[in-house]
Amino acid sequence: MRLLLWYWGRRGAGGQLTQALAQALARREDVAVALSLSAQAELLEPIRALDLPVDAVPTYASAAGFAAGFLRVPGLAARLRRQALDFRADAVVSVMTHLWTPLIAPGLKRAGLRYVPMVHDAEPHPGDPGFLWEWRLTRELDAAESAIAFSDAVAAGIRRRRPHLVVHRLPLGALLSDAAPAVPRMAGQGVRFVNLGRLRAYKGLDLLRDAWALFQPRFPGARLLVAGEGDADALAPGLAQLPGVEVQARWLSETEIATFIRDADAVVLPYREASQSGVAPVAHGLGVPVVATPVGGLSEQVRDGVDGLLARAMTAEALAEAMATLCDPARRAVLAEGARETGRRLNDWDGMAARLVTMLAR
Repeated sequence: MRLLLWYWGRRGAGGQLTQALAQALARREDVAVALSLSAQAELLEPIRALDLPVDAVPTYASAAGFAAGFLRVPGLAARLRRQALDFRADAVVSVMTHLWTPLIAPGLKRAGLRYVPMVHDAEPHPGDPGFLWEWRLTRELDAAESAIAFSDAVAAGIRRRRPHLVVHRLPLGALLSDAAPAVPRMAGQGVRFVNLGRLRAYKGLDLLRDAWALFQPRFPGARLLVAGEGDADALAPGLAQLPGVEVQARWLSETEIATFIRDADAVVLPYREASQSGVAPVAHGLGVPVVATPVGGLSEQVRDGVDGLLARAMTAEALAEAMATLCDPARRAVLAEGARETGRRLNDWDGMAARLVTMLAR
């Protein structure tokens, strides 16, 4: 099988997913892999080091570059089609959507190429810009031969729009699988929670703030780190002023994400809506349990009482109670062992590559 992996984003989980899949697919004797990447991608050089055919396409690195780049889209679309045809690709797999994807995907179908997008969200997140969102997804699904979803929640959203489109299911693997696993800390130390990733309205920072205000007086030694790109003050006024809370509103590197999670006792995800979380499998991959609200794909990713805890409801009181439960040392040790077991499965990128090949071969 000959697969062309396409990802024109510059940073974040899309690049990590592309690299992990490319590495695993390259180890297979029955697969040939090529890639189309942004020349501005943070992981371009590590991916090039895999010694696979890579076309580095000039995209943009700023808002001004994005606007100016529209003039180049027709030529870049032709360039992608030419690469796929010259490579004799059995499928062009879009690892994550890009702002230019809906302009380019229909041309792949017209050229007779098999286009398979990995759909990370089937609905716009509450509070996120929804302008042209439905148009973008419609264009992608109309061009798709089949699609890949990472949660049943997203798969159901795709099927509501395209009942006859084949939707494959893959688990979202641990994207920082090369990092060292967490080391259990000494008993008696305050429990450390982390909340990481882009700060967005749907991720429930205000819910976490209210839960922490209920939880912290019972566990005054507990600590909470909230870190990621965005405006924490606008999303959850007063969060940074609560006892035991540290907020770092900035972009996090892969190394920092792994370090923060590895040094924590639990990751807390207070989402109000979720397709799935990229942070949850990273936590499990590092052997760290997850406390989450029972919404969307989080309910699929977190096995309640096994590798984490799901709050009984999407309320501050229920989230605070779940966090309190994790503060019991014996319970936390059981959940950490469960997280390590889940992590072994999510770190199996060879297994995920095999599933991908099997799906596309049907």
